[in-house]
Amino acid sequence: MIGILTEAQEIRRAVEDGDEKAPESPSEVEPRVITQMLNEMLPHIRVPADATPQEVTHLLATALGPALYTMVSGFTLAFTSLAMAHDEGRTDVSSAEVLQTLALQVEAGRFDEGA
Repeated sequence: MIGILTEAQEIRRAVEDGDEKAPESPSEVEPRVITQMLNEMLPHIRVPADATPQEVTHLLATALGPALYTMVSGFTLAFTSLAMAHDEGRTDVSSAEVLQTLALQVEAGRFDEGA
């Protein structure tokens, strides 16, 4: 998720700088980024044709619960990290650098439960 946010920021910057490879406008970036993030983060759910409403509810809750928790946690962590850099008056790093550092920390397991 953090990688997708960083990529979205780079695309937005390219649009603002007039890069010919970038989409025509920033409004084209958001739907693409959101779709990519949802496709990568949400599980594929198979629901049997004869499933009862209760079974469908259980399948959805079981499959989506962990994914939604991960997404909310990721957004919270990204927002908090960016807000801290801003509140500290950090001008030596860009928001992309903050997100990239955060992504490396997540990949290294720094924020794993019990770590």
